[in-house]
Amino acid sequence: MMADSSLDLGEPPQASPAPAKAEAYRVLARKYRPQNFAELIGQDAMVQTLGNAIKRDRLAHAFLLTGVRGVGKTSTARLIAKALNCIGPDGDGGPTIDPCGGCEPCRAIAEGRHIDVIEMDAASHTGVDDVREIIDASRYSAVSARYKIYIIDEVHMLSKNAFNALLKTLEEPPPHVKFLFATTEVNKVPVTVLSRCQRFDLRRITSEKLAAHFAYVVGAEGVEAEPEALALIARAAEGSARDGLSILDQAIAHAGLEGGGVRADAVREMLGLSDRGAIRDLLGLVLAGDGPGALAALRRQYDLGVDPQGVLRALLESVHAVTLAKLGTAADAAQSAEERESLASWATALSFASLHRLWQLLLKGHDEVARAALPIEACEMALLRVIHAANLPDPGELARRLAGEGPLVQSQAGAATTPAPAPPAGNAAGTATGTATGVATGDNGDWPASFDAVLTLLDAAREMGLAEKLRLAARMVRFEPPDIVLSSAKPFPADIPRELAEVLRRLTGKTWRITTEDTPGTPSVREAQAAARAAELAWVRETPVVKAAIEAFPEAEVVEWDLKQHIAT
Repeated sequence: MMADSSLDLGEPPQASPAPAKAEAYRVLARKYRPQNFAELIGQDAMVQTLGNAIKRDRLAHAFLLTGVRGVGKTSTARLIAKALNCIGPDGDGGPTIDPCGGCEPCRAIAEGRHIDVIEMDAASHTGVDDVREIIDASRYSAVSARYKIYIIDEVHMLSKNAFNALLKTLEEPPPHVKFLFATTEVNKVPVTVLSRCQRFDLRRITSEKLAAHFAYVVGAEGVEAEPEALALIARAAEGSARDGLSILDQAIAHAGLEGGGVRADAVREMLGLSDRGAIRDLLGLVLAGDGPGALAALRRQYDLGVDPQGVLRALLESVHAVTLAKLGTAADAAQSAEERESLASWATALSFASLHRLWQLLLKGHDEVARAALPIEACEMALLRVIHAANLPDPGELARRLAGEGPLVQSQAGAATTPAPAPPAGNAAGTATGTATGVATGDNGDWPASFDAVLTLLDAAREMGLAEKLRLAARMVRFEPPDIVLSSAKPFPADIPRELAEVLRRLTGKTWRITTEDTPGTPSVREAQAAARAAELAWVRETPVVKAAIEAFPEAEVVEWDLKQHIAT
């Protein structure tokens, strides 16, 4: 049945327009990637060198870009590719340090679609076959560009055979080919490759330049941000623009949930950093010797989710800041007025020796916490060690106090601790003679009164060799001039009695009888001196200040140290 052609079906329905597709969001690290050398921050020396090379037509055939992550190695390689292949807006331009960004080669390189600029990730193309493809393709001229450019990222990942296969082409490439290598571990690149490249070491970007760059980015994004927040992000980036922009991206998203822009306290919380005011309070408690207060402050930080190692890291940063303040360096822009006031106060009160000791103690604690099975407990023990050991006297002060010129240990309040025990009997300076000192039985005062006097007589007569033999080996049994009886119980030079008798007869004009007996006798001079030193060292170990030092540093040991000799030398 045929439909009635006169049937009015009305107007055909109009198709609704398709909604415009929203542009995909690009993270800040990609959106604000430098498009020319003027936007490349922190690498002025490299840009100047490259610019001069282009102006003088002294371009190397291979460039090696090295540096830490995020300083712009790959971006710089792309900029070099632009600079070498830019033809200018009119199409007649040559290589330039200021590529126009508008010509077809510039746009194609920026978009990653230029057929003559080949990027390769060496981490996933490590073998000889991958390098052989480059070698074979490099023989052919560029399709549309001035130079055919190979950008090899993380070049240190190439295998040894791949490097060897590339050497000949790298040393004598065709005139239309340029190689651009980028790596974070230049020490893994063979010397044979390094010697064939012009090397550029890209520097870490300073925190000040990063903060200024982040301020520009948030302004372009229409986001408010506190300068302290940007300074914290710049410091956390550790010289990497990419890392910093990633953190800034996260901070902006965090601020979008809470409102009020990017705030310092929100960034600190997001990064898991300790509150700087809380760290100052903790450092003040440590310096005041308040153990319970310091542990309570540490637990409060721990309960807020702050990592114990992060607390010690922040304390290390504070001690470093105090040291810089004591040196008179300019204050960090990220420091608040309260922080600067505290640092100045501590810099006035603490000596350099105390600051260095604090640094070493905190650094040791930081390393211990990193390896500890119980991090918070290890952190507490580290803080207690700092409290009890940071104010120990230095070796010179310790020597003066042991000599009785002052109290051994001063508490934080300035009161002296328990005095040291009395030194062992004998010569307090550690020069005990340790000899038998019998007195002559006769009334003739011309006889030496003691064996010490005999040794003194030999020294005065320049008989030092014989005197030293006696000090080392002579163990006295009886001293009754003109009779001297020595022990032969231990090894004893047989010629000593005869030699001693002859020398004493010559020096005194009297006849001496030097004999030996197989009995122990008294210790020799050197044995007695060694015993006296050992006793004195044992006494020193029992003094409160030394016991505290050994408890703080279990691997330390007490050794003999002559202050007068040290000063003389």
